[in-house]
Amino acid sequence: MGGAAKDAPAKETSLTLERGLNLLQAVAEADGAAPTISDLAATVGVSRAAVYRLLGPLQDRGLVRREGTRVRLGLGVLRVAGRVLPQLRFAATPALHELAEQVGATAHLTVADGGEAQAVAVAEPSWTSHHVAYRIGSRHPVQRGAAGRAVDLPADGPPWVSSSGELHCGGYGVAAPVLGVPSLRASVGVLALEPLAVEEVGPLVAGSARAVAEALR
Repeated sequence: MGGAAKDAPAKETSLTLERGLNLLQAVAEADGAAPTISDLAATVGVSRAAVYRLLGPLQDRGLVRREGTRVRLGLGVLRVAGRVLPQLRFAATPALHELAEQVGATAHLTVADGGEAQAVAVAEPSWTSHHVAYRIGSRHPVQRGAAGRAVDLPADGPPWVSSSGELHCGGYGVAAPVLGVPSLRASVGVLALEPLAVEEVGPLVAGSARAVAEALR
């Protein structure tokens, strides 16, 4: 009996946290006009009074703001989002350095942002005389280049893709998707100035993508 009584507050706290997160997600995913308190109550499956209670902590942290009965995301979300890329770089860097050394080519982590692919982490090999200089922040359409096309490869699809001259004349790439990380469309790849032995490099790139996924979970 005593154990059950102790578990009850923990379960209630967990349920409140889940509802608060569901509420924040509902605000973020609303199409068109900002949702009303009634809209959010229906979406989350709680009463209007519960929505008001859940909004309090989110407002205090600047994650949402109220405009009458409507609710929008607050600027606090930008502060949280601003910490995402540094954490991605930190998690991916060990695997990228290992891949760059194995292949002798520039390794990178690319993340999809809408219809564009952006390089968010790069590692260059230490032992080659020539390699691709790839700048963090570089963007290109997701439909072009191995890195872009790999971000949407399904788990049951090809384990990697390759490209030749799609982004840079004389550039060759191999990339694999980072799978199993919710809400993340990303790939790990390598870029080289000479043709790559795709059947040899592909498994290395795919293994690096799995290592990055593990680091992010």
